[in-house]
Amino acid sequence: MGEAKGGRDKRVVRLAVGFACLQGYLLSVFYDGIHPAVLLGSFSFARPQVLLILAWTVLAFVLLRVFSAKARDAALSRTLLWCYVALLAVGAALAAVPGENGAPVAFEGLVIGIPSALLMAAWGRAFALGGETGAVAVLASAGLAGILALPFCLLPPAANVALGILPVASCAALCSLEPYARAAQAADGSDRAEPAAAPGRLHPDASSTPVRQVRFSDVVASKDQRDETMRLSMKMLSGTFVFGAASGFMQVFRTDAVHEGSAAVSMLLLVFFSLAALQLLGAGRTDESRSGAAQGQNPLAEVYRLALLLMMAGFLFVPVLGSFGVPGEAIVLAGYLGLSFVLVALFLRLSKARGLDPALAFASGFSSLYLGVMAGIVLGNGMVAVQPPGQIPFVVAAVAGLAALFAYLFLFTERDFEALSSLARTVDVFSEVCDGIASTYKLSKRESEILPLALRGRTGERIASELFISKSTAETHLRRIYAKTGTHGRQELIDLSETMRQSIQQSLASESR
Repeated sequence: MGEAKGGRDKRVVRLAVGFACLQGYLLSVFYDGIHPAVLLGSFSFARPQVLLILAWTVLAFVLLRVFSAKARDAALSRTLLWCYVALLAVGAALAAVPGENGAPVAFEGLVIGIPSALLMAAWGRAFALGGETGAVAVLASAGLAGILALPFCLLPPAANVALGILPVASCAALCSLEPYARAAQAADGSDRAEPAAAPGRLHPDASSTPVRQVRFSDVVASKDQRDETMRLSMKMLSGTFVFGAASGFMQVFRTDAVHEGSAAVSMLLLVFFSLAALQLLGAGRTDESRSGAAQGQNPLAEVYRLALLLMMAGFLFVPVLGSFGVPGEAIVLAGYLGLSFVLVALFLRLSKARGLDPALAFASGFSSLYLGVMAGIVLGNGMVAVQPPGQIPFVVAAVAGLAALFAYLFLFTERDFEALSSLARTVDVFSEVCDGIASTYKLSKRESEILPLALRGRTGERIASELFISKSTAETHLRRIYAKTGTHGRQELIDLSETMRQSIQQSLASESR
């Protein structure tokens, strides 16, 4: 068990460091403060480069969603990932030179936006290998990203050329996770279902026979349950959009303050946020392992609250802290960045709760977030344009604060957060139980496919229709499952699964001590 735990710890470190390198690159590009506004007649349009980068990023996510599964796997292959890294290095060189307008700015958005979107989608699949440790890796990467971005917020613009190193390190870490996926596949056995695809290869070989894994519909059986899950997903995406819009508003609020070092303050605060978040996750891990968070507060929901508290504190102190050399908008940015990493962890849970390819879950989540930021930048510029000349547009900050508060209280509340997280944990535990029974009792590939359906009470006829086999074949496999597991019917098989579930949770609790 100690060896397995050591392997898991190494995997978490690689996930955190690799994802932090990509996020540190993006934070540096977005918030280094060297991009000037673009003059549109007599009006100065703030943050045009960010707007263009996000537009290309969203376009790449949309294309990823409309691609066929085979085309999506090809787009996330190892060879193309390294091509994306080369484009991001070019983007870093362009970011080192302030652009005014026109083709250079648009090209910068293209060579940064599309490659970063595809690399993030690949990281979505990589985090699926992390299991329950994925949230820990994501929040650890927040602090590391802040540390990596901090020098580029303080050094001269020419130093941004060195940013190209970060995507290289990110892709190297991504490819280094491939052995863990192969080890997981070997542990399952050659006659078992294919696991999540390895980063760098990112999908089983096309020649391999596709095998049915535990699906979302195996766990959430009724139409009402599926509708509730879809409702929670839509609320999460709506809240994500509004949180992004609040950030976009603040990016056009007193943009001159960026040159005064407020971005560096934000990165430092992000590091402290990451440390506090990891402490909250560590404090709640044992209780969550023991009871599935049924009797205690979900620690990730507490981190969600912490990010919103930091963000709202910045809104409240925007008019006050400027005179003390700590712009309130720097605190807002730190809260937003912390919140964005919490949302990344939630995108992973969305993937589990809805049975989505993690790459598609990342595409949906980041598209909502970035579309919100784009809307906030455009509307914020419009609000600034109608302000009297020379007046600080505090109304922009007020609207941003109200938007974030509305999203937290009415769109995606802590109760919704916990409900979606709980469903994801249920899917995780059910999948582990099925894997444990199949491995312990040496079930065949087909028996492993039938097991989750049997545990959810599907009749032989229903199992046959879902797996496109005859009813007699389905019932034969059920009898073999009963024989191998030493059970005498469906209820005893369910009782065995409950015993396996308790054993898994006890093991998690002992490891977390």
